[in-house]
Amino acid sequence: MDARSWSSSTKMKARSPFVRQNNSQENLDRFIPNRSAMDFDYAHYMLTEGNRKGKENPVTTSPSREAYRKQLAEAFNMNHTRILAFKNKAPTPVELIPKSILSPPPPRSKSSKPRRYIPQSSERTLDAPDILDDFYLNLLDWSSSNVLSIALANTVYLWNAADGSTSELVTVDEEDGPVTSLSWAPDGRHLAIGFNNSRVQLWDSYSSRLLRTLIDGHQARVGSLAWNNHILTTGGMDGRIVNNDVRIRFPVVETYRGHQQEVCGLKWSPSGQQLASGGNDNLVHIWDRSAVSSNSPTRWLHRFEEHRAAVKALAWCPFQANLLASGGGEDDHCIKFWNTHTGACLNSVNTGSQVCGLLWNKHERELLSSHGFSQNQLTLWKYPSMVKMAELNGHTSRVLFMAQSPDGVTVASAAGDETLRFWNVFGTPESSKPAPKANTEPFAHVSRIR
Repeated sequence: MDARSWSSSTKMKARSPFVRQNNSQENLDRFIPNRSAMDFDYAHYMLTEGNRKGKENPVTTSPSREAYRKQLAEAFNMNHTRILAFKNKAPTPVELIPKSILSPPPPRSKSSKPRRYIPQSSERTLDAPDILDDFYLNLLDWSSSNVLSIALANTVYLWNAADGSTSELVTVDEEDGPVTSLSWAPDGRHLAIGFNNSRVQLWDSYSSRLLRTLIDGHQARVGSLAWNNHILTTGGMDGRIVNNDVRIRFPVVETYRGHQQEVCGLKWSPSGQQLASGGNDNLVHIWDRSAVSSNSPTRWLHRFEEHRAAVKALAWCPFQANLLASGGGEDDHCIKFWNTHTGACLNSVNTGSQVCGLLWNKHERELLSSHGFSQNQLTLWKYPSMVKMAELNGHTSRVLFMAQSPDGVTVASAAGDETLRFWNVFGTPESSKPAPKANTEPFAHVSRIR
């Protein structure tokens, strides 16, 4: 299949549910005991004859009829003068079983939420031929304008989630490739692309135009990228972390040095004040922009050494400030939670598999992780209990890359099995807020600088 095109895989039709068969009803005769017929005889007698005694003009009863009445009453133990009699108050029934047991449960309160259905299979599967099976790279990202970018070998493709259209943005030569990282700017229009030749390019996706190339930051491949407004942060195999101000001619404004091996994970906090970095040296660093001075630009705020394998998976919590989740590689298997204000490790959960990616649910207290050997699955966790809510299977190779749709509902995952799958794992939020208006001001002064 051509590497420049994707095709939706054919979905199997769901098997029709079993039709519940209607059992035929049996026609059964009613059972009427003989005594009932005799009771009606006695009732007729009492209504027509017995009640005449109290009337104003009583009828004299013959001895033979009176004798018959007594014999009939003795035979059926009905020595009562009236069949139906009114009483002032009915006797209080004995409550054998408490009403609290028999009564239905109280209605569900409006505040309690029904349990969400989580589909166990992907909604859509697309071909992703020639995607690199490399744990240290970041080859998938979803923009705020609902466009998914994916790198397949030397080519970057754009898939529009609104209409399903696909376009090729750029293909580089063999000596410059392959593509090693992707990251959309907050405006949803500009895309940063890192390459194996240590360079970074900035593209305008609307016009498919190259705006500039950053060449001075690294000496080896650039495997991780992260945006903070107009600051593009790059992480390389050389262990460097570079902040680039894309508005100015000489963009390098800060360089962080703390990792001894390749930087494979970069994430800015929602406030834009703290940067988390993970490396192949099993370290996690927290960099605070407000704490960095011109005299000491390389000093980290926190250094976490608890992971026992490379740390690529990093995710800042959207509902709790200063909460960071990190995931370790093949020899670690752990998801750890950090308070980046105090530097304390709040919790550590052994998942049993290599942790390749982490994503928070934007609307609920949930965390999604993607894994490698041995199940190559996605796992949804309830936070903070870290109880498994669902496991999503379908990939046949480690799930290296994940990206979240701008509305927070859908997650795209790409794996070494050369497939791109879409999961409706986070569910539709109760109230959808309008998407923020794209801000292109940071790029107003960007020109074609090579």
